[in-house]
Amino acid sequence: MTLEYLANIAIGYLLGSIPFGLLAGYAFIGKDIRRFGSGKTGTTNVLRTAGKFAAALVVIGDISKGTAPALIGRFVFHDDGVAAAGAAAGIAGHVWPVFARFRGGRGVATAFGGVLGLTPLVALAFPLIGAILIGSTRYVSVMSIIGTPIAVAILVVLAATGAESWAFAFFGVFAVALIEYMHIPNIRRLLAGTEPKIGKGGEKPVSG
Repeated sequence: MTLEYLANIAIGYLLGSIPFGLLAGYAFIGKDIRRFGSGKTGTTNVLRTAGKFAAALVVIGDISKGTAPALIGRFVFHDDGVAAAGAAAGIAGHVWPVFARFRGGRGVATAFGGVLGLTPLVALAFPLIGAILIGSTRYVSVMSIIGTPIAVAILVVLAATGAESWAFAFFGVFAVALIEYMHIPNIRRLLAGTEPKIGKGGEKPVSG
């Protein structure tokens, strides 16, 4: 069992470390995406600096970093805990990628991918909550800071009622803690009124 955990954690971390945002930056604008905007490799910064098509490719890639190890844990190792551990490692890899000098993104898309792989029905709540928060505030960071805890609270309640595995709930709590930590600068800017809204805060996109 320990070997299964270690194997899927390694798989998750290495998959999470694939720097899709960094690769998209070089492919679409020929630059290190981390030199602009938020300095991160996530979808929001790619959207601001490289355009919509690049951002769409990155969000798919980043989601898969969480989904793949979750599915491997569930259907290869047949263990909810192994699946949750692998998905959590995927987030850690995205935030601190070994292939990009440990400078990655904030982990939101990968966390969603983890939930999608662990419990697809619960994952349906995430886009709805995110759309409401982004539509009403125009801040992507608000979706991450407020929406992720709300969605994970649903997962915890379901685990408490026996509808979902506690391993999935523990994954959610880990994801929220890491995402909130990575958004401390955003929280400070929101309080100061300097946080950029959608479409602002990065270099002008060359396309899309």
